[in-house]
Amino acid sequence: MLQWQEIDRLNARYAAEGEEKPFRIFKGIESDILGDGSLDYPDHVLAGFDFVVASIHSNLTMSQDKAMDRLLKAIANPYTTILGHPTGRLLLSRAGYPVDHKVIIDACAEHHVIVEINASPWRLDLDWRWIQYCVEKGVMLSINPDAHETAGYLDMHYGVKVARKGGLTRRNTFNALDAEAVARWFAEKRGRL
Repeated sequence: MLQWQEIDRLNARYAAEGEEKPFRIFKGIESDILGDGSLDYPDHVLAGFDFVVASIHSNLTMSQDKAMDRLLKAIANPYTTILGHPTGRLLLSRAGYPVDHKVIIDACAEHHVIVEINASPWRLDLDWRWIQYCVEKGVMLSINPDAHETAGYLDMHYGVKVARKGGLTRRNTFNALDAEAVARWFAEKRGRL
């Protein structure tokens, strides 16, 4: 993959320029959770990423049983690092698919999967009411902007507000970790493969 080679080249350059605390780019992708719960890239491709955000983007009208089957299979995939927008809701536009939040969060705890707080003002998914349950179960949360263009990064403050409303602290916020801790977390996750 050419992009991976470019990231490796940049990381080597940044390490040489700032040996004490080099800037680091992690290799990541958002992978679609397919109808059967598998991810839309083969394992040999997923293995090359530092992290994989697994999210449902298609066939959104489904029963709770179907939604749970898809999500639980994706969470159990050893390459899934983060569960993205867990209910697929779009505020004022589309209700999320029905899920049992406790079962999903428990599965994330079991498989060491981070849960996303999607900061897009159209999503704000995970709902703030489930943040404390994540914390109780030892599940890390990651506030992500769902940015499809650079202006989308400005939405991060919405995610921070949702996190604060739910009582999230720095201790359970994945993106509050420093680069070394993030790299260790990714390595430990990969070590479980």
